Amino acid sequence: MPTLQLYSYWRSMASYRVRVALALKGLAFEEILLDLLAGDQFTPEFLALNPEGAVPALVEGDEPALTQSMAILEYLEEVWPAPALLPSDPRGRARVRSLSAIIVSDTHPLLVPRVRAFLGEHGLDDAAVRDWSFHWISRAARAIEARLARDPETGAFCHGDEVTLADLCLVSLFTLGKANGYTLEDAPTIERILGRCVTIAAFRDALPHRPAA
Repeated sequence: MPTLQLYSYWRSMASYRVRVALALKGLAFEEILLDLLAGDQFTPEFLALNPEGAVPALVEGDEPALTQSMAILEYLEEVWPAPALLPSDPRGRARVRSLSAIIVSDTHPLLVPRVRAFLGEHGLDDAAVRDWSFHWISRAARAIEARLARDPETGAFCHGDEVTLADLCLVSLFTLGKANGYTLEDAPTIERILGRCVTIAAFRDALPHRPAA
């Protein structure tokens, strides 16, 4: 099997999702950390891998880099299908993808460093940028909690009693959000699932730790 290299940033939610999936599937990989605040993503070397200048990027041997966390997760699921991170039935897969999209498509893009930097350049101070981020996380929390709480397909995890991509996305947003000062309120179903996930080594070991200076 070709060597897997994951280009990431230590507190990137998207990179965290991929690290968890790689661990769950028992795939060895080399993690190459970039400092997004220092602009490492804009070096010519990295832009040759991913012209968007964003992480994660997964390199497998001599193949072109795979980018965008959900595309990487779907690729890992297709190539290394065990343990399965998508349900076996079409409606179940659609539900997991829908829950994931609330986070990956509707919320996370509003929180990334390039958006926060743009807001700062247009007059928002640190407190206002923080309020912006927490507003969108709270909006996602309300929607996800309502869906999880009322849907009989919710089990020990977001979908049934096995980990799916939805759980990876859930933990990436709320665990890392809380690490940055966000307080999750009135979301007992989310809290229960988060608590269950972080008892699993793949989730716990993939949590970001600030690199040594």
